Order: sequence, then structure tokens, then C-alpha cells
Amino acid sequence: MRESAALAGATPVAAAPVTATAVAATAAGPYAVPQELVSLLARRAVAGPRAGSFLSHTPMTGAELARLPLSTQADVEAAVAQARVAQRGWARWSIERRARVFLRLHDLVLHRQVQLLDLIQLESGKARLHAFEEVADVALVARHYARASAAYLRPTRTTGAFPVLTRAETVLHPHGVVGIVSPWNYPLTLPLGDSIPALMAGNAVVLRPDPATSLTALFGAQLLAEAGLPEGVLQVVLGPGATIGQAVLELADDLCYTGSTEVGRRVAVTAAQRLVPVSLELGGKNTAYVRADADLRRSVPGVLRAAFSSGGQLCIHAERLVLHESIADDFLARFVPAVAAMRIGPALEFGWDMGSLLNQRQLDRVRSHVDDAVAKGARVLVGGRARPDLGPFFHEPTVLDGVTAEMACRDEETFGPVLSVYRVSSDEEAVALANDTAYGLNASIWTRDIPAGRSLARLIHAGTVNVNEGYAAAWGTTGAPMGGMGQSGLGRRHGAEGIRKYTESQTIAAQHVVPFAPFWGLDDRGFAAVVTGAFRVFKRMGLS
Repeated sequence: MRESAALAGATPVAAAPVTATAVAATAAGPYAVPQELVSLLARRAVAGPRAGSFLSHTPMTGAELARLPLSTQADVEAAVAQARVAQRGWARWSIERRARVFLRLHDLVLHRQVQLLDLIQLESGKARLHAFEEVADVALVARHYARASAAYLRPTRTTGAFPVLTRAETVLHPHGVVGIVSPWNYPLTLPLGDSIPALMAGNAVVLRPDPATSLTALFGAQLLAEAGLPEGVLQVVLGPGATIGQAVLELADDLCYTGSTEVGRRVAVTAAQRLVPVSLELGGKNTAYVRADADLRRSVPGVLRAAFSSGGQLCIHAERLVLHESIADDFLARFVPAVAAMRIGPALEFGWDMGSLLNQRQLDRVRSHVDDAVAKGARVLVGGRARPDLGPFFHEPTVLDGVTAEMACRDEETFGPVLSVYRVSSDEEAVALANDTAYGLNASIWTRDIPAGRSLARLIHAGTVNVNEGYAAAWGTTGAPMGGMGQSGLGRRHGAEGIRKYTESQTIAAQHVVPFAPFWGLDDRGFAAVVTGAFRVFKRMGLS
């Protein structure tokens, strides 16, 4: 029997808790969301009384999932205005008081995880274990920033120009309203994971989730309200990126975008024209390198997870598998059967290895990359086919051999369950291949010699590199920064950088006893001589 709980039965009041009664066992069928829940969550969206609406669909069957209100430009303007008002009161809360909201969110996310898992799967199509990664991630991020923000944001003192006589302090101020435009592939992690540090820093947030996965984001907003976030501090607007997302980017004081490199460039232009800060996490062409000394019992299942988690619709998943030639045949002899044995299907329960792609566009891109590679001489070692018998957008996990530079999948991001195999004769050759891309988001190295793996990691041009793990070790270390180099983006999430990016620094310097000018009867020449002598003393003292 499936373990999914119901999401219906909630009283449609602003921050009333959502109660559990079944999502999948409704009269609408096994892949449906109760209308009571849709109505409750729709109230979390900013939309006028005459707002239009749009339909979302579940990738599992292609059937209608929910009808939600469609925000307008005027709604975005209203959301930003309301957020500005609410932010002023929120910024006056102490960090400790804000932290209590996110510690409650941590507990709510874990307590309501079955409901969240259902929504994430129904909207994104991913397997339940991969949906759980999102639940775990949001809990980690909420707890981390609740505990660490006081240290990250506290005022700092700096040695002044004249020690003792000049006392300088740097304080951090919230920017105001942070505009977050998030994609569909991680419908809980990205909307909430980026909102949490922005809110903890004292900002308000206007969030535009992808239309395909708006229900999950709205459920997250509902949980934040239940956790005690004041009304108006988080505003959610719904609609296409080209209109509603762009409106958010044109009005907010600080911008956060996750998505394709192509769109990220346009977001950067908008930020540059407005002279507002922006952080971008964009595409990737990530490498998993299996060294000659790797433990194949560990690396085979590890690379499988690295390549096919969330159906490959994960910016930090592996699309290139680089094998040292001495172990390549042995690795593939184990890996190919493991891929062939993966359980794929539309199941709202644990025990399945991969779910569906999001939509026809994603399926078409995967098909075009596979077909192009095969037409130009690549071999399909396993997979290679769409699976309409399972659902409209399913595609088998696929491993290609013999991929060359003429093939699209060699350098372009596939963003699907397609892994290309390459053989190398040395670590140096592996590093060169890993760096032979415009992207620089993530990589993994599989080896028994962890110090050697760490040394190699420093040579790879990527924001995160994992040793003996595909992506979760770096991503899950929420105290360390995560982000891209090259065409993979700007800025970082997680750690100190992940919250300080949502602030503006201000230096306050006070001068004591004497001015920073001629004093006590010194003329200009005498003042210059005194300062010169003082600077020489400061150097000998080791002062910065």
C-alpha cells in the first residue's frame, strides 16, 4: 500500500494548518490534487479579482492537475509595494526572533513531508526519493540559517587608519525586496531554499515560481505562514517568465535567478541596466571521473545516482562519464546492467529509481541529442528510447559511447537522463576533459585515495567538486558556498556568501582625539612626516 497521505481537508484560512487526508485517492483519480487544497493554496498568490487563470498538468499522465490564478503586471507591482511595507517591520525583528520562524519551518517541512512529496512528484514527475532530497534540503537550509545567521550578519570591527584613534565598524543592511525567479526542476528546494536566507537577512521576497510547479511553491509559502512569517513579507506571483518573471526582475531591489544560461544573460542585462545586485545559477556540463584506483562497488551506484537523479533534470548532475582506461571495461560491465535494471515509472511511493521528464519540450531535447549522437556514430550501451507505455514524457536512462565533438550532447547541456562515456589514460587527461567546457558548475571524482582526489579537485574549473559522491556532499554542506564558474553563473548560495549577497555593507568609522588632518600646530609638511613615520611603525608591528 502506498504511504502517501491526503492533502485535503484544510480550512481555507490564511495561516490555518493544512491537515492530512489523501492526495492520490480522490475521485479525480490516482494522480490528482483535491480542489480544497488548490483553493487554499491559490489564496497565497497575488492576483486581482478579475485575474485570469492557467492550467498545470502532471507529467505522470499529462492530465490536468490544477487551475491557478494568473498574476498581471499590476499584481506584481502591488506585490512589490506590499512587500516593501511589510519588510520595514520584518527588518526590525531581531535575528533571534526571525530564526524561530525558520526553526518552526524546519519542523513543519519534516512533519508534512508526505504531503510535500506527493505535490513535488505530481508537479515535477520525479521519483519519490529524489523528491525527498528537496524536503531534506529545505530542512537543512532552514536550520542552518536559523543557527548561523547571527554570526554571518553580526557587525564586524576593523583596524582603523590610525589604530585606537580610528575605530571602524561594518554593518550589513537588507537590500529591501528580493525578487526570486525559480525554475520547475526543484519546485521546493529552489523557491524556499533561496527565500530563506533572503528573509533571514531582513528582506522581503517576491517569488515567481515556474507555472508548472506553482502548487509546491505555494505549499511552501503556506508552511512559512504557519511557521509565523508575518503577512506580506513573502509575496508569490504566478505566470510566465517572459512577463511576470520579467516584471519581478524590473521592480525588485536584488535579483536571484536559477535557470538556463541563455536566459541568465538577459537577467544579467536587466540587473546591469538597473544597477541592482544579481545572483545567477545557470547551466552545467558536469563530469564524473572514475580513477584507476576507484572502488567499483561504490563508484558504480554512485555514478548512477549522479547521472540519473531527478531524471537528469538537475543542473549539477553528471552528463560526462570519464573513465580511466585501466578500469573502463570492468566499470562498464557493472554499470550498464545496473542502468538497465533501474525501475522507472509514475509511482507515488519509494522504491523507484527514476520518474518522468517534465514535458514534451524536455523529451524532445533528450530525443534530439540521442538521435543526433547515434546518427553521427555513437553507440547506445543501454536505454536510448522514449517510454510512452509508462507515461507521455518518460525516457529510459541512456548511456552513449563514442561521443565526438561533432555531436550536440558532447558540449551542450542535455538536462535529461543521458550520460556520455569517455576514456582517458591519465589524471591530467581527465582534468583537461572536465575543463573542456564553457560551464563550470559541478564535478565528481571517484577514488580510494581521497587526498589525491582533493588535489585533483582543485584543478577542475567548477564551483563544487565532490569526492566519492556525485553532488549531494557539496550541496548538502549548507555552510559552504555553492555556485558556478564560467557560463554556469554568478554568485553563490549557501554559507556566509549565500546570505550576505542579500545585504549591503556599510562602514561606520569614528575618529578620536585628533583629526585626519594637521593637528596641534603641525603644518602640512609636519603632518605628512608624522603620518609617514607612523605608517613605518605600523608595518613593523605587522598591522594591516
